[in-house]
Amino acid sequence: MDNKSLKVGSNEMELVDFRIFKQEKDKVYEGIYGINVSKVREIIRIPHLTELPSTPEFIEGIFDLREVVIPVVNLAKWMGVAEPENAIKNARVIITEFNNVLIGFIVHEAKRIRRISWSDIEPTSFMSSSSGLESNKITGVTKIEGDNVLLILDLESVVQDLGLYEPETDAAPETIEKFSGLALVLDDSATARKIVKDALVKMGFHVIEAMDGEEGLSKLDDLYTTYGDSIANNLKIIISDVEMPKMDGFHFAAKVKEDERFNNIPIVFNSSISDHFSEARGEEAGGEAYLVKFQASSFFDEVSRIVRAHMKK
Repeated sequence: MDNKSLKVGSNEMELVDFRIFKQEKDKVYEGIYGINVSKVREIIRIPHLTELPSTPEFIEGIFDLREVVIPVVNLAKWMGVAEPENAIKNARVIITEFNNVLIGFIVHEAKRIRRISWSDIEPTSFMSSSSGLESNKITGVTKIEGDNVLLILDLESVVQDLGLYEPETDAAPETIEKFSGLALVLDDSATARKIVKDALVKMGFHVIEAMDGEEGLSKLDDLYTTYGDSIANNLKIIISDVEMPKMDGFHFAAKVKEDERFNNIPIVFNSSISDHFSEARGEEAGGEAYLVKFQASSFFDEVSRIVRAHMKK
């Protein structure tokens, strides 16, 4: 699957709309969820799975997909949802790839692909665990037809909690090049922002944080008020996530590159989306590099290379 028809700077995303059904006494409730199409390899029927001993019950097993062994997680079981008896009848496995990891997720029904503007997606700071999911497992919510609400599931957080993926955050101190000045970090995930901030602080930067593209633009305006036309001499680099409510990283970058006050400041995308098309979109949006979360050695090397080049201009 891909979303090649999306234009860079459109501030839109395409996502797979899928359903998880919950049995409560004599009623069945439908949970509506989504995942970015850029993270979806394919959607298949449930294959024959080989069970793994001594694993949580929500890990259904593994299977071989064209000579690649893929673990499969039952999302309903992971969420603690009581599944209706016939839920598996139309069940599918969504094969995903992010952070350079392949993993399958069993869902009760895969409905359709939706195109949604990031401006219509609200962050989840208002959510509580009463929804059955902690807010940090949801990256955003949006209304769809019939006054229904679709929850965009943070599968990276799920996979990290399961111990199937851990970011590489360590590097030998003597290999980290030192700089001075400011760095702006955009990411809607507080955990991801902290990882990037800690890495930049090790490089000597003072870090300014933003939760999305809109806040990122506001922070740039504030910095311009402080530094004026010398802002590029003080703000050495911008590190931006791609998937963010309100304004995504590509749209943010396009706005920055259109603004003569900021268009000389280098932008690096730091995303869990690991497909080549997104990397190409990042370059088209004006990014100097596209990194996959989070590999410390690559991060330090690329940031050092880009800041050095920027300082020579």
